[in-house]
Amino acid sequence: MKPLVECVPNFSEGRRQDVIAEIVEAMVRTGGIYLLDTTSDADHNRCVVTLAGLPEEVEKAIFAGIRTASQLINLDEHRGVHPRFGAADVIPLIPLRDVTMQECIALAHRLGQRVAYELQIPVYFYEEAALRPNYRDLAGIRRPSFQYEQLREVIGIDPAWIPDVGPAQLGPAGAVLIGARPFLIAYNAYLNTDNIEIAKKIARAIRNSSGGLRHVKSSGFLVNGRAQVSMNLTNFERTPIYRVMELLKIEAARYGVAVESTELVGLIPEMALLDSAQWYLQLEGFDPNRILERRLAQAEMEQTPLGAEEPPIPDDATAHVVLPSIDEYHRPAAFTESVAQSTVTPGGGAVSASAGALAAALAEMVSGLTIGKRGYEQVEGNMQAIKSTAVVLRSKLLDAIEDDIEAFNHLMSTIRLPKDDPDRQRAIQKATLHAAEVPLQVARLSYEAIQLLGQAAEFGNHNASIDAAVGAHLAMAAIEGSALNVRVNLMSLKDESLIQRYTTEINHIVRSARQLCPQIIAVVSQRTGLNEDI
Repeated sequence: MKPLVECVPNFSEGRRQDVIAEIVEAMVRTGGIYLLDTTSDADHNRCVVTLAGLPEEVEKAIFAGIRTASQLINLDEHRGVHPRFGAADVIPLIPLRDVTMQECIALAHRLGQRVAYELQIPVYFYEEAALRPNYRDLAGIRRPSFQYEQLREVIGIDPAWIPDVGPAQLGPAGAVLIGARPFLIAYNAYLNTDNIEIAKKIARAIRNSSGGLRHVKSSGFLVNGRAQVSMNLTNFERTPIYRVMELLKIEAARYGVAVESTELVGLIPEMALLDSAQWYLQLEGFDPNRILERRLAQAEMEQTPLGAEEPPIPDDATAHVVLPSIDEYHRPAAFTESVAQSTVTPGGGAVSASAGALAAALAEMVSGLTIGKRGYEQVEGNMQAIKSTAVVLRSKLLDAIEDDIEAFNHLMSTIRLPKDDPDRQRAIQKATLHAAEVPLQVARLSYEAIQLLGQAAEFGNHNASIDAAVGAHLAMAAIEGSALNVRVNLMSLKDESLIQRYTTEINHIVRSARQLCPQIIAVVSQRTGLNEDI
């Protein structure tokens, strides 16, 4: 069993579904995670994503989500009933399996340092990860009366609001709250009234800070024309849902209203529902293993031999495979012929993009050969994420082949402009910058591909692990080749800040890939029993 961390990032966007999709895609594409749920609400103008995975994969995915949200969400233009500090507002890390709270705290601090220094976003640590006693409670930090607008006025002035890490000033992406905590249930109740004051009074009566239930935080909002009591249940074992529901009904009756319906935001543990079912049905001595689906799953596990990682490949598995004709491979054949010609394009940049596309295709292939196979049920979600991400990468890298050719041809056309043209140098600089940006993007995409291949090599179908190793070598070739093209174009640029930024990024990608590729090869060597380098 692999250690699992859950994260439930809250992003300040609940109306633009394309923005939400881009943020989620960035997380799935970057880290080998299980995407469990995405919920958004236009009135709150907020999106809550639930994901889980290995601690290091969750860290990579969440950083990508924060970075994407900071680029797409402007807090100066954001309005919603839910309080918020930032575009990526709250990032809680929750130990799920074989992970301690202390490890989640260390993960929160490591993530916060990276967000602060790489993205220049102020970070505050809260709950178990808090560095200050008064930051243990999220409600004491960010609240309706003190959120982004108020923080912006005091962050660089009031010592109490100096960030734990990061700059003491706010940009349009705001600040981010990163914490570690136990599992929390987000539970909302809708009243049969539009009187928000009643919702606020009920919320005050049931929340812990006002003398209500010990493990309940709540606020009142107006959502879709109905008064809503929005709650966070921080310990469902000590304060179960049925107790919260009964107190809600009692308090609502005081004001002549009723609970019309309830909703969950995100996911809920099975036992939380079973506890309420047992209480309401007054079941004595109830054993959860008497649930039909549980008993069936147990029986199937007991009767299914899982000693082998996967069943052997049947002898006739490829008996009916029809090899495609050369015409069906016309595009790569034509591309190879074009490269062989005595012309400057397509050249090394386009070939690097092609290698990256093939690497992504192999990640797609290995994950596809794992999905639905016996013995790989636990990694099914991970493989689905790898496959869908690899499809996107493959398409983008194929497009980059043409982008590279067009960028080079455009650069040549600007160089051929008359030397007395006053706009010639500016045009050359602009075209040179674009000629550097294309291979840099290829390197970025190819690095994402090699990350996917690392997951596929370690957890994917054993019979296809060699293909993952081949893909890693291809991705490495794409990255190294792209780096050469980035650097040669940077030599002609005059903007020193851009040269420094692009050089830093491409060097980071190359170094990271050079570390990752041998690790993938070692994993494949171990899984296949090969004792020599692949």
